[in-house]
Amino acid sequence: MARRTEHAHDGIEPLADRFGRIHTDLRVSLTDRCNLRCTYCMPAEGLDWLPRAEVLTDDEIVRLITVAVRRLGIRTVRLTGGEPLLRRGLPGLVARIAELGPELSLTTNGIGLARTAGELKAAGLRRVNVSLDTLRPERYAGITRRDRIADVLAGLAAARDAGLDPVKINAVPVRGVNDDELLDLVEFAGAHGYRMRFIESMPLDAQGAWDRQRMVTADEMLEVLGARWELVPVGRHGNAPAEEWRLAGTDTVVGVIASVTRPFCGGCDRVRLTADGQLRNCLFATEESDLRALLRGGADDARLEAAWRNTIARKGPGHDISSADFVQPARPMSAIGG
Repeated sequence: MARRTEHAHDGIEPLADRFGRIHTDLRVSLTDRCNLRCTYCMPAEGLDWLPRAEVLTDDEIVRLITVAVRRLGIRTVRLTGGEPLLRRGLPGLVARIAELGPELSLTTNGIGLARTAGELKAAGLRRVNVSLDTLRPERYAGITRRDRIADVLAGLAAARDAGLDPVKINAVPVRGVNDDELLDLVEFAGAHGYRMRFIESMPLDAQGAWDRQRMVTADEMLEVLGARWELVPVGRHGNAPAEEWRLAGTDTVVGVIASVTRPFCGGCDRVRLTADGQLRNCLFATEESDLRALLRGGADDARLEAAWRNTIARKGPGHDISSADFVQPARPMSAIGG
């Protein structure tokens, strides 16, 4: 209820669903294209990318975010992909979004970040999450099908040096692939001033080959970490997806996102916009609302707002991954945006 009061002072009607959840966090995919071919995400040959004419233009993205911020109460915007650093003119787009006032962050694989971190920070980017599943060059090349770990490590350092804060590392432990590196990743992050986050593997791969038996659960991750360090609970910041722990006697904080075994749907405040302008009320949604068609059909802001509110009003109570009735969405993660 505190969120409702806060937005009432702004004169903005909260973006609420039928369960009373207030949505203030927007994830915007800038492209479905990626320069890696991670084995848990897509096949070696890649995917059929969206035709460029179907991807939202910078002006269309800014228009929709303007509606989201000024009419719907969106407070935070995260830019995702695919790989968002592949978007041409990204610093200029970041500057335009930052002018609207939301707290702005980005999720990236880190390739190209060494060249752009300073410019993105100057444009108004606040925080960055970098995907890094292993510290071993040969293993990185095996997982991503690209030998680019040096670029990722350079990107992390550049982001930290540019003043992006915090710089978070996201890793997806997979049984028999990289689950023996949890301690190494935490120690690396702590030594370099990064914040480590582990994410349970989710059924969002393009191949439909997700195997729950290969997923390392949050309990298993915490058991490994707890055998080395005393874990002091920090909790969850607002409706953030990660539960966090501090390593006793240190400043190192580790987060775990347990979407499968500890779903946090009851506090979800996120909504997603795909690169081709489809609005999704859940990461695992099986239906979308076509905002691009409304935009290009001449819809005014009031009509866009109404479409947005109607989409959120249809949001279900949860994703039901553990249910026998669960249906994996047709779009893979790379085409949805994280």
